[in-house]
Amino acid sequence: MTRAPANLLAVRTLLLQHLNTDPDRVRDNDLEPAEVGIVGDPAHRGGYHCGEDRVVPNDYSVVESPRDRAGLTLYASALDVGWFSVRSGGGTHDLRSFSIWCVAQCIAGTADSRDIREIIYSPDGRVVKRWDRLGKRTSGDSSHLWHTHISFFRDCTKAGRDQTPLFRRYLTTIGLLTPEDDMSEQAESEIHNVYLGMFYGGTSMGRKVDPDGTGPAQAGNSLVAKLDYTMLRLDALSSQVEQLATELPATLAARVADEINRRATP
Repeated sequence: MTRAPANLLAVRTLLLQHLNTDPDRVRDNDLEPAEVGIVGDPAHRGGYHCGEDRVVPNDYSVVESPRDRAGLTLYASALDVGWFSVRSGGGTHDLRSFSIWCVAQCIAGTADSRDIREIIYSPDGRVVKRWDRLGKRTSGDSSHLWHTHISFFRDCTKAGRDQTPLFRRYLTTIGLLTPEDDMSEQAESEIHNVYLGMFYGGTSMGRKVDPDGTGPAQAGNSLVAKLDYTMLRLDALSSQVEQLATELPATLAARVADEINRRATP
């Protein structure tokens, strides 16, 4: 079943944290949780809001880029952002200025925007435009007059690459985040990612291993699982060496032991 990847959920959380200024009630100018979507509704078929179970034949979100073909999983790979308007840093910032800023970063080729495939938006509430990194399309349907759609190449959601830096930079640019706030939140995010990798693994942690052979533990790719797997293999190797030593003539076994000790001594 199509699901939202952790890296886009982190972007959603970040935007809501700073643009939903009154989370206790619904306000027209706040970015409300219902206005920030990742997975399409159950009837949605095809496109970046769908994972591999809901794409369609020759789906543009799969076939037009090798990054999408290689990255196709059950993860959706798009973010919709609805209307907001906030006062900060002596100015008013809203969905339209946000969209224009994001497109400008993509055009400039900033490092934190290179995983974005396309942005469908309206700069003025009257015309829908589409910035497409592949140059395939230039517009979208009228629903994008009041929400902005951002597609991410699927390989970045498969790998779990952090997509918050671009949006942190936007929030810092408009004065809702200070550099100190940004460093603190980024540090917390990085520490959390280290924790997840150590104990739970993830898409960026490489292949899975069976940490206890025929034991009850499930295969995983966390750091702890890989350490357990390494110790299991070392224990098995040690047992094999000991068994081999008992089968060797005593003089040869002594020579092997002496050689091992010699090589192990600095």
